[in-house]
Amino acid sequence: KRLQAFEKAGADVLYAPGLSDVETVRTVCAAVSKPVNVMARPGFTVTDLAMAGVKRVSLGPWLTNFAYGMLETAAREIQQDGTFGFTRAAMPFGKLQALFREGG
Repeated sequence: KRLQAFEKAGADVLYAPGLSDVETVRTVCAAVSKPVNVMARPGFTVTDLAMAGVKRVSLGPWLTNFAYGMLETAAREIQQDGTFGFTRAAMPFGKLQALFREGG
């Protein structure tokens, strides 16, 4: 009902961050005519969300949380094992530079 109220008030996109299963997402998308934006969650796939009617997916804190998790893993390895094996999974410097080149 809240998203329907936002739609009626003139919202261009309806953000529904707390939806936890695809069937609920499908129900929400069917109840409104404006594009629906949902928060990515474990268990969701882009295909499932698109088929449910979602037009935009927000990542929220997920990429940041993932990066912090990798930092913690690396720090624990150094602290506990005194090794640097995590460096094998690091993006090569050349690839990182290419991402920041104009047009990259």
